[in-house]
Amino acid sequence: MADPVQVSDATFETEVIKADTPVLVDFWADWCPPCKMLAPIVDDLAGEYGPRVKVAKLDVDANPTIAGQFGVMSIPTLILFKGGEAVQRVVGYQPKAALKAKLDSLV
Repeated sequence: MADPVQVSDATFETEVIKADTPVLVDFWADWCPPCKMLAPIVDDLAGEYGPRVKVAKLDVDANPTIAGQFGVMSIPTLILFKGGEAVQRVVGYQPKAALKAKLDSLV
């Protein structure tokens, strides 16, 4: 089972933009209750999609540059990157089935 990768402003380009596979990035913060509700779903997705989709987490408080670069104004925000481009954005808590449907349509 794969675990989400922790990414930062410093590692974002290598881990996400230059990744060989699609990358789902969870923009979150420790003080955000919906982020905490979404965390186990994101962990499950990392395990289920394994080598097909890399799942990453970015703490917006510790890494404001990347969050600002992608216009993340509300959290949780999930952005799917494919070939270095942001191709799908989901803002706010979503049930697992809805997230899987979006992922399945893109990977």
